[in-house]
Amino acid sequence: MIPDIQLIFRPGEMFYVFKPEIRNDATMTEEIENNLNYHFHHRKLLERALTRKAFANEQGQRGISSEDQEIYCTLGDAVLKTVLIDLLIRSGVTTPDMITRRKIELEREENLAAIGRKINIGPYIRLGKGEAKHNAGEQPYVLAETFEAIIGAVFLDGGYASAEMCVKEWFEGLY
Repeated sequence: MIPDIQLIFRPGEMFYVFKPEIRNDATMTEEIENNLNYHFHHRKLLERALTRKAFANEQGQRGISSEDQEIYCTLGDAVLKTVLIDLLIRSGVTTPDMITRRKIELEREENLAAIGRKINIGPYIRLGKGEAKHNAGEQPYVLAETFEAIIGAVFLDGGYASAEMCVKEWFEGLY
């Protein structure tokens, strides 16, 4: 894409100014939905899954209502465990001990963060100012929590079948 260019004349001067590409919320939502390979019926669920507590608190201080991702993280964690156990059983893991070990390995923070990086969720996480200053969107715990919140949002939006389809795709080759 060629950026918009504006030619500016001042007495004795002439210069070009490149206008930055402006991405609106709808464009950004489409981008992350494409990354996730899941399109939300209720996009507010995705927005909340991407909203860190610090961001929501800062919005609240400005009088703007904003809900954070925390309860979606909890839901996503439970859905992820269920889907992973189901996938492990279907892939031939037969003992409870082995299912537990494999599930624990798959849901480690580092693995969840790696999948979050692979599907490029970092740039879309709504961070508080302090978090943004410290590049928290690249931190494994933030990526892992947000990834779990997204799983929770997918579950709320499309039910177990949609969550299962997404987890199966995102974890392909790992279980």
